[in-house]
Formats: sequence, structure tokens, C-alpha cells
Amino acid sequence: MFICHVALQGCLTLRNVPYGLTADTGGHIKYLLELAQANAEDEAIMRVDLVTRGFVDEMTGDRFAPGCSERDGKINLVRLDDGDPTYLPKEELASRHAALCDAFLAYLADLPRLPDVIHCHYADAGILGAAAKERYDIPMIFTAHSLGAVKKAANGGGDAILDERIAIEERVLESADAIIASSRDEAEAQYAHYANAEVGRIRVIPPGCELSSYQAAKPTAKVRKDVGRFLTDPDKPILLAIARPVRKKNLLALVDAYAGDKALQNAANLVLVAGCRGLLTDLEVECREVLEELILAVEKHDLYGRVAYPKRHEPDDIPAYYALARESGGVFVNPALNEPFGLTLLEAAAARLPVVATDSGGPNDIIERCRNGLLVPPTDSNAIAHACKSIIKDRRQWLRFSNAGAGAVAAYDWAGHAEIYHRLIGDLTAIPTATPRWKRLLVCDIDNTLLGDREALRDFLDWQSEQAGKMALGIATGRSFNSAQAILAAEGVPTPDVIVSGVGTQIHWYDRATRRYIEDADWAQRMAKDWNPARIAQIAQTIGLRPQSLLEQKTGKTSFFLDDHDEADVRRAFRDADLPVEVIASHSRYLDVLPGGVGKDAAVMHVAERLGLLLSRVVVAGDSGNDRAMLRSCPHPIVVGNWSDGLADDPALSHAYIASASHAAGVLEGVKHFRAQGSW
Repeated sequence: MFICHVALQGCLTLRNVPYGLTADTGGHIKYLLELAQANAEDEAIMRVDLVTRGFVDEMTGDRFAPGCSERDGKINLVRLDDGDPTYLPKEELASRHAALCDAFLAYLADLPRLPDVIHCHYADAGILGAAAKERYDIPMIFTAHSLGAVKKAANGGGDAILDERIAIEERVLESADAIIASSRDEAEAQYAHYANAEVGRIRVIPPGCELSSYQAAKPTAKVRKDVGRFLTDPDKPILLAIARPVRKKNLLALVDAYAGDKALQNAANLVLVAGCRGLLTDLEVECREVLEELILAVEKHDLYGRVAYPKRHEPDDIPAYYALARESGGVFVNPALNEPFGLTLLEAAAARLPVVATDSGGPNDIIERCRNGLLVPPTDSNAIAHACKSIIKDRRQWLRFSNAGAGAVAAYDWAGHAEIYHRLIGDLTAIPTATPRWKRLLVCDIDNTLLGDREALRDFLDWQSEQAGKMALGIATGRSFNSAQAILAAEGVPTPDVIVSGVGTQIHWYDRATRRYIEDADWAQRMAKDWNPARIAQIAQTIGLRPQSLLEQKTGKTSFFLDDHDEADVRRAFRDADLPVEVIASHSRYLDVLPGGVGKDAAVMHVAERLGLLLSRVVVAGDSGNDRAMLRSCPHPIVVGNWSDGLADDPALSHAYIASASHAAGVLEGVKHFRAQGSW
């Protein structure tokens, strides 16, 4: 297989990248080079080309000149000649699109064979990929890295250059066969700004991360000295924050949280590693203003001796800061207003340092997967302080989060990323096939049902492969569609034929002809009809329900934490308000409010009807309360052995097969039971 990556911005080279030489020579180049290396390590990949723009710069001479190429094993670097040899920042690349397209198509025409797929990084590269797709019908993958509409929303408006960038992004999104996002936040919140970001083409594949230096990190004498000079009692646990001093990182909220909680001050020190500086007056305006606010807050609350804010650090110091905080029994805190991915959380996890992180953005994915800390609303100072205290003062919890963090290295490594990425390429390049006429349908919940025991899952997938062409595999989950796709891909589950997500509020069908998921429009229309989230929120506030994060709120689903509420009392409150809704609780923690008559049960019936199958040809499997209605309504339900929420004791499930085995082994046990009976 031959993969062609296109990345036009910055100073791309295979060796000794001059990071920071220009504003565009940054993290996306590191990502690209590590991804290309991960591509090359797969025996099935015969060639990887990196295509960029050539230029001649006074500072670098002809090092990046057009026509110059580099090679490293399977990896080739190609620099296009667009007729303008000068370096151009990303804001000026649009003026060269036509010439760059001509140069790229000429490069393709000269190849002994065309690439199997073209992966474009940033929208300017996507223009080239779209041209190649139109000319040669080569599948195109797009990774945005950052999005103009998100920047526009954050700034409260844009300008002509930003508006042009957004228009270019829309054109590229329309052409892309697959859109790679690094997190659910990017997939579900950031791409929501774009009309052409069809959800069925978005794949959440977290980037790989090189974390070995953090695993082996130890405190250094330099870092101890830099921190200790600020602190009266340097042996106390450390609340550590590492971020640029910009407003979106929300560092002032962390200082306010610390200042407002005397018990937290007594229990821990606060260490802010907020960039490097000489004189404050030499900094960019925003960085200077934020640092001045932080220093004034320390003075206002008289936090001297308890807060450290070192002026400078070297790159090698950062792992040592994590190690020092870990050694102290402390916590890493990321209170950003929004964190698109959350690399610092992975660094902390690799260093075995528990985390407290914003619930806005990528940290949701990281904490869910690694289970190495707590999520907090970034605007709630009390919640930030409470989470920090709860980890520091509960040694068992601290150790549990510390040990769990080691899993980040395995969960976010490049080999795992490449495996999922290469499966995606396989899907995109496969010969389209017609959808079989299924004879049977199996629908499984994900968490603690299909997933939870990897050895059992392998046995289940071996059995499933034998059912090809005869049995459709469906998923019914409380997760969002993108979250479901991401976790299934990470665990090696082949593309399901249908995904019912959001506790039954969304249905996506895999279309084998276009090799993408397509939302069930009839079902989506049903969810939107008479949906009244404002009224639901009003009733929930009246009875004191705490909402889950914004990512969990969808058309047809409003989600809360159950906390100390009784499920029956919540149902009664909505019934007394004469609001026809379904109230679904699971794991004694989560609570979802859906439109009346909606849930996994109704969605599975809709799926069976669309497939032309009687319910007698459907088997469903689950483990918890949000599976209850689905299990009750199906003639052939499986309750896996690790059930919760009283499923096995439910009289309405007396017809269910209660498996002895847990997780996927329980599903397999159940389907074999129904097959042996001849009833399925």
C-alpha cells in the first residue's frame, strides 16, 4: 500500500526540524513525522510520501528549496515548485492554490503508480487532495489540526482572512472520504460549526504520543530549587499546572479555587509552570496580562510561601516537574476552558501523577479511557478545589489513579494509532459491495457487555466472522456515535452494520457502497419532533439534578448524574409536570431523559423493521439499566454474567437467558443457547 501525506505549512524536513523557526513550524509537523514512521513500520505499507511546499529563505538558504528531496527508508519527502520560491505563512497560501494543484498533479502523473490514499493536513493541503480525487479518484483523508470556525467563535468574530479559511475548510470537508478527529470534542463540538462535516465520515483516532521520557522521569535538583525557593513548606503535596499563560488555559480559576479553600492551602502547595519569561513587558500582550493577573491574585489572597511560579524552564525540566509532583503525592490540574485534546494529561498519566481536568474537550476521552483522575467544570472553583482535595486526602484513590495512568502509554501509542488508521485505509480502498440480505440480527451494548474482557472478545469476533453474510451486527449504547466508533475501533471490532447510540436516540447505518456511516433520517426526524430540552432542564433544576457535560446533551437526549436522587422520584417529577419523557438510569450514577416512547428498545425495533426482520430473528445483549427496555421488548434477550442494576432479578426479564460467563463470553454463550434451541 502507498500512502501520500500532503502538508504545505512550515519547514518540513525528515531530520532536525527547526521547530519554532516560523509560527507554522510546530506540533503538526511532529505529528506528521511520527505518523509517517508508524506507517512505514507496517509491513503492508510499501511507500510513504510526504509532499510539502518548497521555498528559499534568507535564514535557511536552499535547505527547503523546491525540487530538493529527502529519503528515510520507505519515507520520501517531496517539495513542490509553485513558481514562487519565497517562504509563505499559512495566511498567504491560498494565493498559491492553483499553482500548487498543478505541481501536485504533475508529481502524481510522474509516479510509477498512484497512491492508494491521500491524507491532507490542514485545509490548504486539502485543496490539493480534492483536485487529485477529482482527477484520479484517489480516496482522501483530512486532518484539520485546527479549525478556523473554532477560532472565530473563541474570538467572538473573524476577519476576511479567517472567513476565507473557513470557506476553504468547507470545500475540503465536502470532498473528504474520511475526517480524522483527535477527540470527541473535535468530532462533535468543533465540527458542528461546519455544514459539510457529515458525522458519518468523522473518525475519532487519538494521536500517538511519545511518552517514554515521562515514564522514566525523576525530580532534578534544578527543578527542586526552582520550586523550593517560593515555598515555606516544600514537602507538602503539589498541585501542578503546566500551560501557556493565555486566557483559555484558565489558570486564574485554579488560583481562585486554591485561594478560596483554606483546607486545600493547608494540604498542598500550588505550582504554576506558565511559560518562560524575562521581563513581563517583553511578553505578548495576552501573556503579560494573564501573568500580571496571576501575580496580583497571589498578592491579593496573601498566598506567598504556598504558590510557586518559576520564570524559566528547559524542555527537559517538564518531565521532572511531573515527577516532583508525583513524589510529593500531588495532582496535575488542567482547568482550561476548553482543551481540544489534552497532551499534558497524558504526560502526567505516563509519569503516574493523578489528574484533575476540565470536562470540556479531549480530557473526557482521556479520563474515560485511562481512569486516572477526575473531571470538573472549568468555571466552578469549588468543584476544582474539592476534586484536588479528594485525591490528595484519599491515599487509596491517589494510588488507584496513579497506577491507572500507566495505561495511557499503551492507549495512546503510535502502533495502536497506526493499526486503527490502516484499518480505515483498508475500508476506504476496499471494493464497494452490496449489502447482504441478513437472516438474523444481533445487537449488543458496548461497555461491560461486548467490551471488558479482551480474550473473550477475540473468541466472539472469531465466531462473528463465521456469520458473514448471514447475521448483521448492531451496537446499542449510551455512548455517542463518535465515541462508540472510537472505542470499537480501538478494541479491534470490525465495522458494525448499524450503530444505535445515545441510548437509542441516534441510528447510523454503514453504507458499503460509499464506505461511510449514514444517519437514519426518519429516526432523526422523530427525535426532533416535540423535543423540549428547555422544559426538561427547568424541571431537572427544580429537583436538583446535576447535568453531565455538554458533549452528552443531544437532540432527543438530556443527561444528568443521578447522585443521591431516587430514580422513582425523578420519574414522578416529570410525570407530575405532565411532560411525556422516558427516564433511564444506569450503574446507579447516570440518568438520561429521552422523548416519550424512545429508547434502545424502540430503536432496535426500527432497525429490525428496516431490515425486514421479525423480532423472532433478533437477539439483544446487555448488562445494565439502560439496556432494560431493550431486553424486555425482545423475545431473545441475553443478560451477561456481570449484570448490574438488578437485571437478573427483574420479573419482566424472566424470558431472558442469564449467562454464566461475563462480557463477550456471556454474549457468545447466549447466542449459542438460542441457536441450539432453534429459535433464532
